[in-house]
Amino acid sequence: MIGTSSRGTGTEGVDGGVGVTALLVAAARAIETHRDDALARDVYAEHFVRAASASAGWPVHPRQVPDGEADPLWGRFARYFGLRTRVLDDFVLRSVHTGARQVVLLGAGLDTRAFRLDWPSGCVVFEVDREGVLAFKHEVLDGLAAAPGAARVPLPVDLRDDWVRALHDAGFDPAAPSVWLAEGLLFYLPPAAETYLIDRVDRLSGAGSALAFEVKLDEDLLAHRDSPLYTATARRLGIDLLALFDREPRPDSAGDLVGRGWSASVHSPYEFTRRFGRGPWPEENDALAGNRWVFATGPRG
Repeated sequence: MIGTSSRGTGTEGVDGGVGVTALLVAAARAIETHRDDALARDVYAEHFVRAASASAGWPVHPRQVPDGEADPLWGRFARYFGLRTRVLDDFVLRSVHTGARQVVLLGAGLDTRAFRLDWPSGCVVFEVDREGVLAFKHEVLDGLAAAPGAARVPLPVDLRDDWVRALHDAGFDPAAPSVWLAEGLLFYLPPAAETYLIDRVDRLSGAGSALAFEVKLDEDLLAHRDSPLYTATARRLGIDLLALFDREPRPDSAGDLVGRGWSASVHSPYEFTRRFGRGPWPEENDALAGNRWVFATGPRG
């Protein structure tokens, strides 16, 4: 089974370890939402930030970031998460508009796509994460009287446990095409756990399915350990990202999928910065230089 962060309940589920990074991404989405040139909008994100004790004083609006995009944490890094949100939003919507109706968010965290995207009829979104994280999200969204635009099925199961059985029991159909997201997840997992996850996704995917995930190049992981992005995150938030990342050599998951009959493409985030004309740009001692986004479709029928 997959090894992930420890379990938690209530806000404890997002106030420690990997859970705090979910709040970091939520704060980034909140800041992005209020930009005049926003790449993505999530009106719920700032409410998560304000509801958790670990993030109560974090910014949720660009006016609270005096140095703007020059700020390595709430400027550049936050813009990265805004860009990633937009790109994966587009990926999911393309996939469901070409036939897939099942969406599985692995390590869903504080993802609100079920609530904020314009879903075609018949879509169901399965959110797989620890009970504490999902309970916290439910509490905040329930307080806002938020209503999902697709059928939403929270699955409070740790990825170390039998999440495949939980999916089946919740009505997931492995013969139908599905969309899978592993957003900001794999570099926290040991290599064997990543391989296990990719294998299970392949086994559960009907023809015409799609998968997107994020990886980091092995040679880049420690090359920029003193970058402004890492040092600012550790100094100002107490989040040591390098301590959370698994540092063992990574599997070639994209290549593995191709060997199983999928098609896969690997992209630098900066390709999308250039496409949209905004987002993070390369810099010296760049902690984002080795990040890659993988998009796969298949398997062949």
